[in-house]
Amino acid sequence: MEKTVYIIGHRNPDTDSVVSAAAYAALKHAQGQKRVIAARAGKINPQTEYIFDRFGVSLPEYLPDLVPKAKYYISGGDPSLVSAHPGGGPGKPVTVHEEASLWEALELLQKDDSKVLPIVDRNGIYRSMLHYGGFARYIIANITPRKKSSFPLSLNHLAATIHAQPVTLFNGDEIRKSSIVVAASYTAHFTGHLETEGAENALVIVGDRWDIQKCCIKMKVRALILSGGNILSKELIELAEQNGVTVLISPFDTSSTAMLIIYSVPVGTLGDAVKPIRLHDPVRTFREALSKAPSRCLPVIDNDGKAAGVIFEGDLIKEPNIDVIMVDHNEPGQAIEGIENYKILEVIDHHRLGNLSTRYPITFINRVVGATCTIITNLYREQKIPLEKGIASILLCGILADTLVLQSATTTEADTEAAEYLSSITGLDIKALGHDLQNAANQVNSLSSEELITTDMKEYAERGFSFTVSQIETDNPEALVERRTEIAAALERMRAAKDHLFSALLVTDVTVLDSLLFVTGKKSFTSHINFPVTGQGIYVLKEVVSRKKQLMPLLAELVEKAAE
Repeated sequence: MEKTVYIIGHRNPDTDSVVSAAAYAALKHAQGQKRVIAARAGKINPQTEYIFDRFGVSLPEYLPDLVPKAKYYISGGDPSLVSAHPGGGPGKPVTVHEEASLWEALELLQKDDSKVLPIVDRNGIYRSMLHYGGFARYIIANITPRKKSSFPLSLNHLAATIHAQPVTLFNGDEIRKSSIVVAASYTAHFTGHLETEGAENALVIVGDRWDIQKCCIKMKVRALILSGGNILSKELIELAEQNGVTVLISPFDTSSTAMLIIYSVPVGTLGDAVKPIRLHDPVRTFREALSKAPSRCLPVIDNDGKAAGVIFEGDLIKEPNIDVIMVDHNEPGQAIEGIENYKILEVIDHHRLGNLSTRYPITFINRVVGATCTIITNLYREQKIPLEKGIASILLCGILADTLVLQSATTTEADTEAAEYLSSITGLDIKALGHDLQNAANQVNSLSSEELITTDMKEYAERGFSFTVSQIETDNPEALVERRTEIAAALERMRAAKDHLFSALLVTDVTVLDSLLFVTGKKSFTSHINFPVTGQGIYVLKEVVSRKKQLMPLLAELVEKAAE
């Protein structure tokens, strides 16, 4: 089965991360790889929202996590088809309508080589499950000489199952219990037997015996079935029409016809009420139920209750039906939760190397540039794939956002050249667009303290310690200094939640290209900070605008001292 591939950036994504995912997915689509989906691992910031709205490009799909779920292991699954938005789960599952005959259902099972079949209503809503165990119980319960059985069926299903030629047909869709009566005795004895059985619900199988045929029609049986291809006289056809008796001509002999009638029952009456699971249910929540379920499988439904497929116990030991491409990060600690459960195909990044390891070779592109969007832009050019204007526009925004309009210390000639190339094909002025992006970024001042520190937050590990560093850009850092108490409280909550060494927020002033660093942490760390102080827990970092290239080396030295 061809897998679906998610292209996704780091948690708490910034503009470069989200744009890189969208643009690289578009490149894959242009190369004919249609089962590739752009995704994001968190809420977008105001600047990113502004960019995608302005240029009319669809935002990558939001994935809260990649914890193993039913939709990633479902048999025959296609995660891009189940919902209106790609990435929901498998599509077009093999199901059977609850009013279909058992014969039709068994043909589907054989055709699809399946052990089970979800039974659904007219709207595709899951009702029950048909499996061979349930079918066996039905046969054992009904094919027994110790009791007389009746079967809920419609005459239309009956005619289709025995491949009958209708001569007359009345109330073909009505489903009601009926018994099978074989006319194998003398007329007088048969008449008494039929009266005992109840003629109105009797399905009488007879050959070419005219007297029995006439008797059945006069007694108004539910259906008269002529076996062996025998026909009815015109006189009796007229009488059947007058009495509302259905007449069917079966091409099979009496025993074969009787056997096939058993398979005419609506499959909905035979299903087991197996409780379904949902596409987004984590594997850990249904693993035990799966091991105890009939045929070791469970039906899977979507949010509307519609059947989405079936998951077998053996599916959980197979590879999931998705793979992952990481963009704008390579450290597992910054990746979406659960990524370790899937095969990573590629990494495209411009940050330091973390401790990522795989069991197989992968494509790993890591270049010394200011933005991952620069790498993506050059991949389009290297592979001679034309850029759509919308994608080119957001790529330019991604480069300008991550390099502070080409003013950051991380900016390289490759960034500048890529930005100028994108500017030329989009008609966008770099300086004017940069101003618009900075205005959009300034909306962060209105965010809550929790939103401020999680909008673009990364988690790091160094010398056995963990810590977080967030970054925002604004033209009014003084407004955030006035909120220092609530920001410090939010940072401390984040630090304490995972017992980090410290948590920090880098506030970059885009007007002068300086930054303020808000820090809360353990004394073993904060006692070593020697940056200029402008308030309690707030430090001045002149000409520092890059978390990656300028701030992280400084923090690494302080962590090393804390470890001594």
